[in-house]
Amino acid sequence: MSWDWEKLKQQQQKRGDLPPQVDDILKRVNNFKMPGGIPLLALVVLVILLGSTMFYTVAVEEVGIVQRFGEYVRQTGPGLHLKLPAGIERVTKVKVRRVFKEEFGFQGIEGGGGQERVGIDDQNAALMLTGDLNVAVVPWIVQYRVKDPYNFLFKVENVRQLLRDMSEAAMRLVVGDRSINEVISKRDEIAQEAQLVLQRELDGAETGINVVTIEMKRTNVPGPVQPSFNEVNQAVQEKERMIYEAREEYNKAIPAARGEAERTIKAAEGYALDRVNRAQGDASHFVSVFEAYKVAQDVTRRRLYLESMDKILPRLGPKYIIDEKQRNLLPLLNLGKEEGVLK
Repeated sequence: MSWDWEKLKQQQQKRGDLPPQVDDILKRVNNFKMPGGIPLLALVVLVILLGSTMFYTVAVEEVGIVQRFGEYVRQTGPGLHLKLPAGIERVTKVKVRRVFKEEFGFQGIEGGGGQERVGIDDQNAALMLTGDLNVAVVPWIVQYRVKDPYNFLFKVENVRQLLRDMSEAAMRLVVGDRSINEVISKRDEIAQEAQLVLQRELDGAETGINVVTIEMKRTNVPGPVQPSFNEVNQAVQEKERMIYEAREEYNKAIPAARGEAERTIKAAEGYALDRVNRAQGDASHFVSVFEAYKVAQDVTRRRLYLESMDKILPRLGPKYIIDEKQRNLLPLLNLGKEEGVLK
């Protein structure tokens, strides 16, 4: 049996059994006006909208900064909070526990297998002049956290750009005091020093930022000068090798020379001691002879004469004895040629 819904609806309307429909209710509400001539529906919608702007939720890693007509009034923590409707109070949520990151000299590619690409601006930021007047490409990452939301929002107009500018200035200051070899080999030390300089500048500017860490990536020289730089490194290594070899020879030669010098000095000291002892002995002998001479001068004079003649005559050639009364010379052919002739 099919139902005739239109006929049934008309019968219920005649009996008054049909409930009011939604369209009829909305028409009656729209036709109802408040004393000021404002439709009731519009007033209800306005109240609902204003009420929804009075509640806000702050996440665990955030804090809420409430402004009333643009002026800072309070700071709220995580949870559900109530404020005045929109237009009177406004809430700005600041993530104070999240670690943000700024990259300099490179940009990571998501899904690129860890590859990196360098843009023009990043490449200019990474090009730095070292203390020994070399050009280096120094990419680095600054990780930071918001420690003072009030200063972060109200003390600096563009805090992110200021952070980038100060980071670049701090890194250039530190790299400018190091040689190219130190910049390549001592990245951790340079990063720590740059972090201290950057934090000091950020605190002075009241940015409300705390630098968590500075991480330096692989440092190198620009591509066009890479071959020349490699040649310089090879020359430096060759220089170091030659210096080490020279030091090795030095360590061998100097101790040997010092030993020879010590031996010569000891020999000279021994010779000097021998000569002094001999001189002292000769002096003592002469003194003893002189003392004997003073006791018996004639005897001593004759003895000295005979000893002297005993040493001289054997060295002479032919010998002649001259008599003062004889006018001719008498050669003594065998005088002094055999032992005992004079004796």
